[in-house]
Amino acid sequence: MGLVRMTKWRTLVLATVGFNFSFLIWFSFAPFTGPMAEEFGLSLAEIGILASAAIWLAPFGRILTGWLSDKYGAPTVFAIVLGYVGVFSIASAFAQSYTVFFVERLIVATAGITFVIGIQHVSEWFEEEELGTAEGIYAGIGNAGAAGGALILPRVFPSDWSGPLFSTNWRAAFFYTGIVSILLGVAYLLLGEAAKSETKRQATKEKASFDEWFYTATRYGTVVLALAYVMTFGLELSMNGWLATYYREGFDTNDLVLASTFAATFSVAAGLLRPVGGYVSDRLARAERDILPVFHGRYREQWTFVSLCFVVLTMFVMTLAGLSGQVLLAVAAGFLVGMGCAFAEGAIFAQVPAMFPDSSGAVAGVVGGIGTVGGIVYPLVYAAPMLPNLHTGYAVVGVSMVPILLLAAWVFRPTVAEQATTAGFVGSDD
Repeated sequence: MGLVRMTKWRTLVLATVGFNFSFLIWFSFAPFTGPMAEEFGLSLAEIGILASAAIWLAPFGRILTGWLSDKYGAPTVFAIVLGYVGVFSIASAFAQSYTVFFVERLIVATAGITFVIGIQHVSEWFEEEELGTAEGIYAGIGNAGAAGGALILPRVFPSDWSGPLFSTNWRAAFFYTGIVSILLGVAYLLLGEAAKSETKRQATKEKASFDEWFYTATRYGTVVLALAYVMTFGLELSMNGWLATYYREGFDTNDLVLASTFAATFSVAAGLLRPVGGYVSDRLARAERDILPVFHGRYREQWTFVSLCFVVLTMFVMTLAGLSGQVLLAVAAGFLVGMGCAFAEGAIFAQVPAMFPDSSGAVAGVVGGIGTVGGIVYPLVYAAPMLPNLHTGYAVVGVSMVPILLLAAWVFRPTVAEQATTAGFVGSDD
């Protein structure tokens, strides 16, 4: 029992606050790539690598913490992650060598693994018919932490920062966000309760074996949702770490605050609109309404597929807007991409706990972990030196998403979808 009697809504608030800050500290480097590049002598390609590196440890970390959350409970795991992330964020503020700084920020970037911890925590408190909306609120407001970082950090820590400990703005930002992370970790441990009932907690804990994890990880439903998350959340991660640089370099916008503000419009859309994606999924499932008759009766799958198609289309719009040379058109296109990501991500994580109610942490870990791969690969495409300009990479990424759409179209067919939680690419349901 925590210090306060927890309800499902209080649990949702606690998880959302924890994840929102985790996202802020995860991408706290993005508004400061300019001054960091100047201090450490980084090229544009090396900035792209730094943006990509922020995701390197997330795939394995999310898979592991999803399983650990099922086994040991979300409050314990969430608190541990926030604690060590805070310590290494503080340490990175004092780094004098770029190698040391790079390694420390790699560890700080594992703050992103808290996503699956919160997904598991929320699913342990809400009923199936509310899962899409609840998970959408959690992830949407949580993901908006990246926008908070882009909007707040360069204003709180401006280029002329001169504080009691640091005369460099980004060092001060990393130090103080590290302190807050540690304090939030303590609060989560003291306040959080793992599940709404002991019966629910034990049912989840009993499913937390390696055999059960491997089984659920290889089902059709898990695999296709994981790949869909590559092209949505992975895309969101890549944009969060890249757009401030893109607007600055692609349009000669030398104002750091202005470039970060442009970038934040994407993060706002990708974050705050995500509950809409979850709500629509819940609404269609409750009303049993077909919006894409080719997938008749598979209501959540229909909405997921429509939103995935929208993401692909907006990536081509992003390239066209950039080639126009009009920065405001590119900002508007970025907002549309963020909106598509939000709708699709909300739809995906309405499906995850609904499909696997007693293994939500493990499945969320697989989907969320594999999904981050897009955040590793896509920044390397955006900054690829062989491309003719900084705008072309978005269309290249859009083309790479088409095979995932085709796989989703196959799995979402009613005859396949009805056995997507039992039939898999490896092994079978005996």
